[in-house]
Amino acid sequence: MGGEPSILVALATYNELENLPSLVEAIRRELPDADVLVVDDNSPDGTGRWCDKFAASNSWFSCLHREGKQGLGSALAVAMNHAVEANFRLLLTLDGDWSHPPNCLPQLVEAAEKAEVVIGSRYCPGGRVKGWPWYRRLASKVNNALSRHVAGLPTSDNSGNLRAYDVLLLGQLELSQFQSAGYSFLEEILWHLGRLNARFAEVPITFSNRRAGASKIGLREVGGKLATLSRLAWRRCFPGS
Repeated sequence: MGGEPSILVALATYNELENLPSLVEAIRRELPDADVLVVDDNSPDGTGRWCDKFAASNSWFSCLHREGKQGLGSALAVAMNHAVEANFRLLLTLDGDWSHPPNCLPQLVEAAEKAEVVIGSRYCPGGRVKGWPWYRRLASKVNNALSRHVAGLPTSDNSGNLRAYDVLLLGQLELSQFQSAGYSFLEEILWHLGRLNARFAEVPITFSNRRAGASKIGLREVGGKLATLSRLAWRRCFPGS
């Protein structure tokens, strides 16, 4: 690809071989000029091997390999640092399991013309969740209500990973100082971007349950969410602490 790189789409993966090939194809179809980066945590199912083989014949695709399962948040931090160092203009992130619709990516890019952080939202007007049992819906809504009211986040969906970030703004963050390595990174980075007076926007999406494979969210991640929100609430009330 000639000239300055513009858009990077990043996916953090662990055992997503059943989903990733078709998802990468769909991403490229929606954003034919974008580069795609996978950060893989040494997936036992061969996700990383597939990435290397695919990258060998597609210059717009690359994979960063990590030695073990280190968490979604730390993988996103790696992708963000890569986007900053490679001078991309816009970083888009989404899950590697087809839960986020790739056909919404152009809408995020368009909305990013007027906002520095764009969230593909399940909970703004027009957004919805498909295929979840009631208890997952309830847990997600409670988590997002806490994010808004306890940590002071301005958006309705703060726990989803379908996002567009202005890379210049990401370059102002000290990502190495973040305390969240798991899913709670998603709330923590919004909090830090809010402190930089970022302009936020939300685009409604239909979120679907993963197509194949197993969910990576367990009780440890739930505890991490609560700990992160408590920490952010404390820092909101006592900024100098």
